[in-house]
Formats: sequence, C-alpha cells, structure tokens
Amino acid sequence: MTKMTLPTDLEIARAAALLPIDQVAAAGGIDASRVEHHGRHVAKIHLGAIDDLSACPKAKYVVITALTPTPLGEGKTTTAVGLAQGLARIGRRSMLALRQPSLGPTFGVKGGAAGGGFSQVLPMETLNLHLTGDFHAITTAHDLLAAMIDNHLHHGNELGIDPHSISWRRVVDMNDRALRNIVVGLGAKLDGIPRQSGFDITAASEVGVCLALATSLRDLRERLGRIVIGYTRDRRPVTAEDLKAAGSMTVIMREAIKPNLMQTTENTPVLIHAGPFGNIATGNSSVIADQLGIRTSDYLLTEAGFGADMGAERFFNVKCRVSGLHPDAAVLVTTVRALKTHSGRYKVVAGKPLPPEMLEDNPDDVRAGADNLRKHIEIVRGFGVAPVVAINVFPTDHEDEISAIREIAEQAGARVAASTHVVDGGEGALELARVVEEACGEQTDFRFSYEEQDSIETKLHKVATGVYGADGVEFTVQARKDVALFEELGYGNLPVVIAKTHLSISHDPALRGAPTGWTLPVREVRLAAGAGYVYAICGEMRTMPGLGKHPAAERIDIDENGEIVGLF
Repeated sequence: MTKMTLPTDLEIARAAALLPIDQVAAAGGIDASRVEHHGRHVAKIHLGAIDDLSACPKAKYVVITALTPTPLGEGKTTTAVGLAQGLARIGRRSMLALRQPSLGPTFGVKGGAAGGGFSQVLPMETLNLHLTGDFHAITTAHDLLAAMIDNHLHHGNELGIDPHSISWRRVVDMNDRALRNIVVGLGAKLDGIPRQSGFDITAASEVGVCLALATSLRDLRERLGRIVIGYTRDRRPVTAEDLKAAGSMTVIMREAIKPNLMQTTENTPVLIHAGPFGNIATGNSSVIADQLGIRTSDYLLTEAGFGADMGAERFFNVKCRVSGLHPDAAVLVTTVRALKTHSGRYKVVAGKPLPPEMLEDNPDDVRAGADNLRKHIEIVRGFGVAPVVAINVFPTDHEDEISAIREIAEQAGARVAASTHVVDGGEGALELARVVEEACGEQTDFRFSYEEQDSIETKLHKVATGVYGADGVEFTVQARKDVALFEELGYGNLPVVIAKTHLSISHDPALRGAPTGWTLPVREVRLAAGAGYVYAICGEMRTMPGLGKHPAAERIDIDENGEIVGLF
C-alpha cells in the first residue's frame, strides 16, 4: 500500500462538519421530545423513545468482534464506525451502539477510544473526557455502597457481616496501581473499623455491568438490590438491599440509564452507553441502547470487547439472553500486523513502535499466524452466526499480505472484505458494507453454548471446550467450594463469564495462535448477582491498571487558544 501522512485524529475531528443533534436523532426516527441536549452535538435519549418506536421493523443486527488482539488493538471501533459510514453510502440506514471509554486508558497507554482517522465518533474530545458523566455516576453509586458497608460495621454490624468476606471494593476511573491494595478505617475509633480493601477501576464495577444489562429503570433498581457485598459468618449472602443502599444508588443512576447520542465523522448516528471491562465482565455496550437502536435503522451495529472468545462469547451467551435479540452476522476484524504477531516471530509492546522488520512485505508471516483467525471464524460459526472477516488495512500493509488474509478467510468458509476506512472514511468501507449486507441475508441458526439449567461446572466446561478449544477444566478445591455455595444459594442457573487474558484464546498470554492440548485452570469462582452471572478467575487478573513510564497524560494539554492538544 502507498504510505501517506494523515492529519491527527484531533485535527480530522475538528475539521468535520457536525449536524445539530436533533437532526441526527430525527434520522433515526427519534422524536425531538425525547432528546435531552448536552450541548449542540451530544444528547441523552429518554427511554420513552423505545416505546415510541416499538411498531417500527427491527434492523438487521451485527456484532463487531475480532481475532485475538495484539497489545495495540486491531481497530474494532474504527471498523465499526467505518462500516456504519459505508452502509450509509450504499443507501442503508445504520445505528451504531458502542461502549463509553474509560478515562484511565485515555490518560494511560491506549489513548482515546473514539475510532480513528476519518472513521471517528464525534465530538471525540467529549467522548473521551467524561461525556455526560455516566462513569462518574457509576463511581458514585458504587462508592456509596462501599461507604454504607463500612458505616454499617462502625455502627455495630447488625447484619452480622463477616468483615473478611467483604468483596465490595471502591472504584475510581483512573489507572492508579497504588490503590490496588489499601487498609481502610485507620486512625481514631470514630474513623471506622480497620480492614484490608482496595480500589478497582470504574469499568470493573458491577454497577456498570448492571447498567449495561438492565432493560429498564425498574430492572436496574432490582439488579442493584441483588448485588452481594459479602457474607455473614454462617455464609448467608448480604446484599445492597439488606444495607438499604439500592434505592439511593438507583437515584444516582437515574440519568445514567439514558443512552447518549452522538455522530460519526460522516454524521451517521451513534449510541454510546455503558462500558464494562471485557476481561472480567461482559465487555459490551448496553441492552437498552440495543433496544432503542434495533428500531431506528436498517442495521444495528454493536461492538464486543477483545476477541470472539471474550466479548463476543459474552455477547452471545449473556447479553443476547437478556435482550432476546439474536445477531444476523458477526464481523471479525483482523490486521496484517495481528497475524504477523500470532506467527510468534515478533514481539509487540503497547506504547512502542512496531519492529521495523514487521513492516516489510512478508505474506509468509501472515500465513504463519493464520490459525488464530481460523479459530475465531470457527468460534463465530459455533454460535450459528455468519462470519465476515474485515481486514482493517493500514497504509504500511502490502497487497500480497492482504491477499493472503483473503485466501485464509475464504478457505475457512468466511466472507471477507478489505477496508481502508481510517484513510478514506465510508468510501473505504464500501466493500465491507456490501459483504455484510450479503451475510445478513443468510439464514441464521443462532444457539447458545449452554443451557440455563446446566450446572455451573458444566457451563464452564462447555465454554472452555466448545469455544476456546481446551481439553477440559481443572478446578481448585476453593473453586469447587465456591461453586457448591452458589448453587446451594440458588445462583446455579446464572450464565457464566470466564475472566482470563485477552492476549490468548487460552488462559496463558504466551500461548499464541489456536493452542491445543491445554486445560483451563479455574482458581476461584465469584458471584456478580446484580449483574446476573458467576465468573471464574483463570490466571492473574488486574482490575486496577497502572500507568506506564510515559503515559498519554504527559502529552495532553491546553494550548494558548484553550484547545485540547495531545489527545488521540
């Protein structure tokens, strides 16, 4: 491909001609009375719009996922934006539903999460910096519950909570490793009961997952009430309802439950709502946004976090169970650099340039990493959904490398399209748009990996073997005790989430490609009763990231005109 220099994302964003948000809403059939303005180009949508549109036909439903990502990511968001714009250029209306970015990664290594180049969500500064405050509401509601737990202990512990069983930590929307493990209650007697605790990043909060999976304000209230914060000494669960905290938490979340409406660089509508972690939580935007979006367009596009083994598996097995919506197609984003990374011949480090030799023309390196892409195609087909491989083309890619990916995908039975949406916007995604439209015309046979009545161990086994390709699951003694307790307490019918690395289909980030001959080790199993699932911990999981030596925060500033610089 021809090398070229693009303006920065921020420069492109500021040069774009944005429509008033009322016009963006009207394009989706959303009545102006349901649009609550947050400036000229951002709005919250009142949930009454869902009922208003209930008689409208349902859109085709497309999930955007990826192969196992490199530490740099493969551009799912920008591909989703490009696809939305490409569909508009072939005369199809689309609505895009995405997660809200976390401030922690924005100021850390990753930078912003608004897409890139000529395929962005705008205003990108607003999206990446607070938006309408939903994450702050999650933080406040979460920490209110934490404060009420410690207040309850201080005033005599009437519920008989075992302090050592308390799993509800505090959260803050920032990467801060120094807060991972702390002791609260130090000082005088009036300062509380000393106990060990810590902070997670807000995107790891169960309150955020409750928001993502809620179907209404009442459902959110009930989910928040079901949150289990710990146990009594005789192992009875203690909930937010028991602490009389759920009502106030819901009041804090009353505005946050409304989806946020924005637009792309080419004025196609975007719903931004919720942003749970993709490694320990569901990694998907909200059910409510999908309930709204499915009636506003010809195509509803939504992105799932990380690879098809992570966010897409939870999209299928968890989110689709709650929403009742089933996808018509799945877009698998891949890149030349990702397949070269999965060849095992190169080391890619977040925040550092690619090795120079990785940019050289070498289709054999692409083929050497192809097993990972084949496995993700197999994963999508395992849910009865048609896969479309989208090659996110970089200017440094070579034609024969792109041809090699086409050959790999077609031999695996998937449709495939190359897309230059970063450089060319919707024009660069025309092939992808047409191929996705074709895939959505295929008859689907959607199916879950497991049934609700399966035991927790059976569900975990079915995901590990049927999705990941493991030989089986190995439970520690503690994990089996956890499972037995949850089933005894009546939580055995909940879906499961497997908390593992996103850098491998397995639990081990060093296992590249499509590893075989391995067993999934389950160290412990935890309960997210409010969100509505149990989750198995496989390997070491960080719920509070740290900043690198030179985080993005060092580059972000305000210039002499009061404009933001350094954000990307």
